[in-house]
Amino acid sequence: MQAIPKRLLLGSAALLLLLALVPTLESKYLVDLSTEIMIYALFALSLNVLVGYSGNITFGHAAYFSIGGYTCAILLTTYDWPLILSFPAAVLLSACAAAFVGYFCVKLTDIYFAMLTLAFGMLIWAIAFKWRPVTGGDDGFVGVNVPAFIDDRFAYFYFTLVVVALSVALLWLICHSAFGKTLLAVRENRMRAGFVGVNTMRVRHAAFVVAGTFAGVAGALFAMHIRGVYVESAFWTESGQVLIMALLGGLNSFFGPALGAAVLYTLQVGINQYTEYWPVVLGVILLAILMFLPDGLIGLAQKIRTQFLRKA
Repeated sequence: MQAIPKRLLLGSAALLLLLALVPTLESKYLVDLSTEIMIYALFALSLNVLVGYSGNITFGHAAYFSIGGYTCAILLTTYDWPLILSFPAAVLLSACAAAFVGYFCVKLTDIYFAMLTLAFGMLIWAIAFKWRPVTGGDDGFVGVNVPAFIDDRFAYFYFTLVVVALSVALLWLICHSAFGKTLLAVRENRMRAGFVGVNTMRVRHAAFVVAGTFAGVAGALFAMHIRGVYVESAFWTESGQVLIMALLGGLNSFFGPALGAAVLYTLQVGINQYTEYWPVVLGVILLAILMFLPDGLIGLAQKIRTQFLRKA
């Protein structure tokens, strides 16, 4: 296991302290926005396990986000389960769904892998759309019963902060373990990794499950935050948006997707207040990333830092 750099520990502690101070500003808007950014940051980081570390492009990652959200919401509301059971059950079902889908997807590579993930993602969306008695169909599943101790937005902010912080720490440990190094080896040269004894299919499948599991965590958090789940959360556009978040931040960095999620979601919320043409802006952002920021914002910051050090 790679030792955690002291600079990373200090930076993480400072960020956690700043986030913990957000509610002291007594701004309901800022608290809600920060909560949503943290959730989407975790969502983007979960995707990066699959895309950045194992090199598999997926267009169906939102499926596990929605499974986590629907499961947690239904168990809390329809069956009146306590949070201590409904939340883990939602995460477990997301992991099982990812394991099932991944079993078929990892048999393929490149564009075939991507298209199969899209097909399974659309299947999940269709189930959510058609299974109206359970999911609410296109009206959504609304009125989620959130436990009293996190029913207040400020209390829920701190609950989200704790869950996301623990999830990110666990993801960091996974990605910087021997398993994470093996993922990078498979990403760089699948054939060579296979020659030295790595079961590349099993490793890619494990990455698929890890990504789906933490997407389920994010989905369950989001469902409780907005007190509902909607079929749009399982649609391919949601998968595309979180992929753009990861690209914007930088796939070659662990924290890059979280930065991309923060920037993109803030832009989305801000621009939607003034115009309905957010999809156009999103398209422009994607073009800019592909043409001018192939390594994302983290890569841009590293280039600027390198240039500054050379001049110094």
